[in-house]
Amino acid sequence: MAQLTRGPHLLLLADVARDIKLAHSVFAMPFAILGAFLARDADLSWGVFAAQLMLVVACMIAARTWAMLVNRLADRSFDAVNPRTARRLFASNQATPRQGWIVALGAAALFVSFASAFGLAFANWLPAALSLPVLAWIALYSYTKRFTWLCHLFLGGALAASPIAAAIAVRPTFLTESASVWWLAAMVACWVAGFDVIYALQDIAFDRTAGLKSVPARFGPKGAIWISRLLHLAAFAALAMAWSADDRLQTVTLLALAIVAGLLIAEHVVLARRGQDGLEMAFFTLNGIVSCVFGLLASIDSLA
Repeated sequence: MAQLTRGPHLLLLADVARDIKLAHSVFAMPFAILGAFLARDADLSWGVFAAQLMLVVACMIAARTWAMLVNRLADRSFDAVNPRTARRLFASNQATPRQGWIVALGAAALFVSFASAFGLAFANWLPAALSLPVLAWIALYSYTKRFTWLCHLFLGGALAASPIAAAIAVRPTFLTESASVWWLAAMVACWVAGFDVIYALQDIAFDRTAGLKSVPARFGPKGAIWISRLLHLAAFAALAMAWSADDRLQTVTLLALAIVAGLLIAEHVVLARRGQDGLEMAFFTLNGIVSCVFGLLASIDSLA
């Protein structure tokens, strides 16, 4: 029997998926799904909503692939001389920039196609109309570290678009009927910015040498950690406001709020006790649990 082999294109896609860490979609995806659940009309059939939800997930994967590839391509010259990132796909010349842009533009085209499907299938053309501005917005972060230490907030803003975009895709009028999704977006912006500040602690020396801007490079490790704590406090406050803004979010969401508070505190305790040795747990593990727990429990609560 002939052995099945992967062609060069599949190998490239596999390498790209590994390099951009698709698993990190866990940060924004649950909030996009929650945005869709909050916007869902109670009279909408579950079959229609399931189709919308699948399109939301497809849009999220395509959009993140585009944004992360733009980031890797924009930063490849910096990544090549940074010991922490020198082995990345484009920085190490394992793949060419041309190959990267082909995949990135393919992901962008898929995003526009999926967004347009909301118009074709559900007569909602707003996602299609907004698809190109969204692609531009989420790509902007990759360049902000060149001119502002507020770059972390730009990253937070890019991910904060996810619950708003999902709500627009499912029921655009919901954004004028309830402030819950807006508060949810504010939470994502502050939360992501807070843990990105923590992540940037790894590159403080390199950023200063290369002339790149970041909160740690500007304020030092202690100042950066305090700014991260304040951002996470603001994130929790915004999450509490999201809970209070929607009558459907009751006890289950309140439980999720308590869990999120504990996880955010644990994140900073781990960082305080273990320093950079605790970054993997503080950055990925605990924050991944934050998004999954709140997204799942609040989505369930919204159905009551």
